[in-house]
Amino acid sequence: MNIGRFIGTLQRHRAGWQAPVVTLVAKRGAAPFEILVSTLLSLRTKDEVTAVAAQRLLAAARTPQAMLALTQADIRQCIHPVGFAPTKARRLHEISRMLLEKHDGQVPDNLAQLLELPGVGRKTANLVLSEAFGRDAVCVDTHVHRISNRIGYVRTRTPEATEFGLREKLPRRYWRAYNPLLVAFGQVICRPLSPFCSRCPVARMCPRVGVTKSR
Repeated sequence: MNIGRFIGTLQRHRAGWQAPVVTLVAKRGAAPFEILVSTLLSLRTKDEVTAVAAQRLLAAARTPQAMLALTQADIRQCIHPVGFAPTKARRLHEISRMLLEKHDGQVPDNLAQLLELPGVGRKTANLVLSEAFGRDAVCVDTHVHRISNRIGYVRTRTPEATEFGLREKLPRRYWRAYNPLLVAFGQVICRPLSPFCSRCPVARMCPRVGVTKSR
C-alpha cells in the first residue's frame, strides 16, 4: 500500500464528506476545554447527536468552573440523548474538579497528564493533543482501526495496537490528518458492513481485507 497516494486520493475526494464533529469544533477556534468536552461527549455517540449536545452544554459551561457550577442533572439534561449520559455527566464533574485542583483550570498538553483524567483513554487524549494543541498525534477510533486493517496497512486486533503500529509505520507528516480523513471516509463510504466499494476513490488500491460483502 502506497500510503501517500492513498491519503492524497482521499484528500482530493473529501469535499463532499462531513468532517468529524470534534474537528469542526476545533476549526471554530474552540478552547482546549471545549474540545475535551466535545471529545468526551462523542464517545459511542453519532456525530449529529454530539454536535447538538455539545452546543447546548458549552453554551451553559465553557470552563471547568462553570461546569462544576452545574449539577450532574443539569449536565445530563444538556447532553441528552448522547450515549451513557449519566456516566459522562459524572466524568465531566470529576475532570473539571481535577483540572482546577491539579492544573490551574487548564487542560494539560501532554499525553501522560491527559491519561490521568477520569474517563480519558488514548483515543480521547490523542485527539485533544491534535485538535486542541496542534500536536502530532495518532488518534485511533473504530474507523481508523477498521480501515487501516482493511487496506492492509497494519494487521492488528485492537485500536491500541493499531495506534502503535501506525506510530511505527505512518510518516509523521500524516499523523494529524489521518484520523479526521479516515473518520469522514468511514462514515460515508468505507462503512463497517457492506462498504460502498463501487464508488470508492481508492478501490483499486485496496485489498479489501476481511470484506465479504460490498455495494
